[in-house]
Amino acid sequence: MNDLVAKAAIDRRLAEIITPVIEDMGFELVRVRLMSGKQTTLQIMAQKPDGTIEVDECARISTEVSATLDVEDPILDAYALEVSSPGIDRPLTRLKDFDLWQGHEAKIETTEMIDGRRRFKGELAGVEDEEVLITIEEGTIGLKFDWLSDAKLVLTDELIREVLKGRKDAGQIDETQFDEVETIIDGQEEGSE
Repeated sequence: MNDLVAKAAIDRRLAEIITPVIEDMGFELVRVRLMSGKQTTLQIMAQKPDGTIEVDECARISTEVSATLDVEDPILDAYALEVSSPGIDRPLTRLKDFDLWQGHEAKIETTEMIDGRRRFKGELAGVEDEEVLITIEEGTIGLKFDWLSDAKLVLTDELIREVLKGRKDAGQIDETQFDEVETIIDGQEEGSE
């Protein structure tokens, strides 16, 4: 099966090392990428099973993963370690993500051309067997998970509203913060009409 959590061979090797550490701490690995540029950066996205993560938890993961990577030493060059949440417009890297975020807009790219295109944007319609269902202009289509090269949620007001409501319901933000954001979102929607 295609693995959107870790694409490149080095990313898959890093995931093998990092996953047990993160899971022992009660988190899930969402994505790992070793990116080179002016500075090499190891980007790790993680979350709790409920989809949340706090800044201090990212710091704890960073400390534990750093210690493990120092021992294993899989990266030859100097690098910066970046541990973060997947964010609101998160990457969709596991089959279960497409089911979980059903009803929300997403962008999906495939490795090969399918009916003359590789990019699909539409509303997620769940999962059937090993296929991701997405509703595009032509109707609902199924894309085999193995065909996917990239997928992420599109940042919409509805997505922001749902994520914030979940945080409010979990007691992570209070009613006044939620109401302030709702007012801002509603104001933007009225201004865009």
